This record gives sequence, structure tokens and C-alpha cells, in this order.
Amino acid sequence: MTKKASTIIELTVQNHPGVMSHITGLFSRRAFNLEGILCGSIDDSRKSRMYLLVENNSRIEQIIKQLQKLYDVIEVTLREDYDHTLFNRLHELIK
Repeated sequence: MTKKASTIIELTVQNHPGVMSHITGLFSRRAFNLEGILCGSIDDSRKSRMYLLVENNSRIEQIIKQLQKLYDVIEVTLREDYDHTLFNRLHELIK
């Protein structure tokens, strides 16, 4: 089995109900798979930081542009330099 090249998209978003649904809905509508999601609140719980593990393919730039258009998204950063170890460790813990 060949391993897919993956990357992490880091988002800073407004922290309120429905934000995660808006983010995942965008991926669903574009038929783009999310391999993993980590999320936690920052700045006195007014904002959240999300890390999305995604396949790094030719459509990644389009997904980033679409994320930047969402009302609750404050900042989008493609983090190819991030280590995916945390996602791998979470997967091991769930097994």
C-alpha cells in the first residue's frame, strides 16, 4: 500500500457553535477528505485553533482559498513543516 503525502492546514477561527460544521461541510461539498482534525480554544475561549490533516494534492490550494472565504475563519496557514506524529499517536490510542 502506498502512503499518501499529507499536510496540515492550521486555522484560527471564531469559537462558537457551528464553526466545526461549517469547516467540515466545506470539505464535504468539495468531496475532499479530512484525514484528521484537532481543535482547541485559545484567547479566553473566543477563538479556536484547528489543525486539519489532509492529503496534499493538486486541489489543496483551492481548498485553502475556499476556507479563507468562510465568515468565521480568521487565518489559514498551510503547515507542511509540521510533524504528523500527534495524529499518528492519537490513531494508536484509539485502536
